[in-house]
Amino acid sequence: KMMIYGYSRDGAKSQSGYASSYDIYGLFFTRDAFDRYRLSKEDYALLKEQEDKSKDTSSAKTAEDKKGKKTDSAKKDTVKPIQVDFDNLSDRKARLTIQSADIADMTLSKDGSKLFYMASFEKGYDLWVTELRTRDTKLLAKVGARNAALEMSADGKSLFLLAGGRISKIDPENGKMEPVGISGEMVLRQADEKAYIFDHMWRQIKEKFYVEGLHGVDWNFYYSEYKKFVPYINNNYDFAEMVSEMLGELNASHTGCYYFGSTMENPDQTAGLGVYYDYGFKGPGLKIAEVVDEGPLDKKVSKIKAGDIIEKIDDIPITADVDHYKLLNRKAGKLTLLSIYDPAAGKRWEETMKPISLDAEYELLYNRWVRNRRKEVDSLSGGRLGYVHVRGMNDRSYRVVIDEVLGKSIGKDALVVDTRFNGGGNLHEQLSDFLNGKKYFDIIPHGQLVGYEPYDKWIKPSIVVINECDYSDAHLFPVAYKLKNVGKTIGMPVAGTGTFVWWEEQIDPNLVFGIPQGGWKTPDGKFCENNQLEPDIKVPNQPELYPYGRDEQIEQAVKQLLKK
Repeated sequence: KMMIYGYSRDGAKSQSGYASSYDIYGLFFTRDAFDRYRLSKEDYALLKEQEDKSKDTSSAKTAEDKKGKKTDSAKKDTVKPIQVDFDNLSDRKARLTIQSADIADMTLSKDGSKLFYMASFEKGYDLWVTELRTRDTKLLAKVGARNAALEMSADGKSLFLLAGGRISKIDPENGKMEPVGISGEMVLRQADEKAYIFDHMWRQIKEKFYVEGLHGVDWNFYYSEYKKFVPYINNNYDFAEMVSEMLGELNASHTGCYYFGSTMENPDQTAGLGVYYDYGFKGPGLKIAEVVDEGPLDKKVSKIKAGDIIEKIDDIPITADVDHYKLLNRKAGKLTLLSIYDPAAGKRWEETMKPISLDAEYELLYNRWVRNRRKEVDSLSGGRLGYVHVRGMNDRSYRVVIDEVLGKSIGKDALVVDTRFNGGGNLHEQLSDFLNGKKYFDIIPHGQLVGYEPYDKWIKPSIVVINECDYSDAHLFPVAYKLKNVGKTIGMPVAGTGTFVWWEEQIDPNLVFGIPQGGWKTPDGKFCENNQLEPDIKVPNQPELYPYGRDEQIEQAVKQLLKK
């Protein structure tokens, strides 16, 4: 007589507005069930006592009536259908958890008195239990799972947990866990599996593609054209390539088939030193053109600077016939010896340092690029304009935007919003609204102006810089920005990739493919998908100027804003 469900009403929300935690709620189908739930432990015990006495009396009377009569031993008890009381149904709900959390799964005991759920408060999901009558809550089993699925056994005496690819049996009374042993062997018919996956992908596109007409493509024709290759493909890499070719016939974004397996064990892992090299230097050694800020060599104890030459790595000379990158293989985080020569001072010395991964080095270079764009805006505008780069359409990037715009740029006259090289996400509504703030109040305690409302939005002019590398929601955002008449866009056209995708893992988990299953249509009746967004002011960046620190799109954005 009660259903349970996850509800984000009381939970925390991310900066971008999406729920990051939620509670478990119960919805009661009958008035009686709701009234019983709200009874205290003492009142419920009294009610049960009265019902048990009434039941005993009724049972005795039934037994007396049946004396001397034949009974049908085959007759079984049947479950009576629930008569749902629809009056005020939506009001008969209750919060069952005592605090919001990241919850993976939940289930009730058979009598509905206990709620079991997998919640993450620390590292991973653990099993918690709440006594619904008293609200007493405790940690039942420490699991630390990355993901989890929970089921109650048919007799209600055991919980079964699927986590980390393993099944465990848990005693719901004391939380004792024991693994469920599974032994079996599967004979995989790979050719049949590939044929099934191919058919499944083809059907999914036909049923879920964002427009029924499939862009005018004869999907039945392409089924037969590509299906004939399937029997001759014996590996996932080639299979993914072939399916991607077929999906490409749709001329749509957010699709393709990907193979995530690896055929290489213990691959190379080249580390980085966090420097730019002078490739005009003929050697021997590596001449440093720039030490990147916050990199492994940007330390107070280090004497290494631009112009110095790295002559050796771990005592191995760097000559013209030596690829120095192999000397950094698998060196990330490990003490490494650099032999340095300063040609200006004529001095040599050695320093130990720890190289970083190429991913970490990429982050340093990204931060360097953002700092240089900000310096460029500040220099060209005489300090009047602010700058922010929106790296992705996600909560993490939005937090950076809020922090920098309402922090570094709060006193600026206008704002350059750079969305170039943004791969998308789902932030177009929040970001366009944030930039579309209109002041309606000044806040003045005791004659002193301390702020304004809205205090959490940008209320001054802005301009958005876009380019050919923006994708998905980074296409939808400038569309929303223009439809709301917030400001102008500048840069290069953005390809029409305005759909949202469902990436589906196949029965072979190394294969994933995407379906653009929903699109956005503007007030003029056109889908954003396959409709290129033209900037208000088109500005290409000349490649020959870029290496010298010239960003013509930023230059023009500054000029346009200063006109205001």
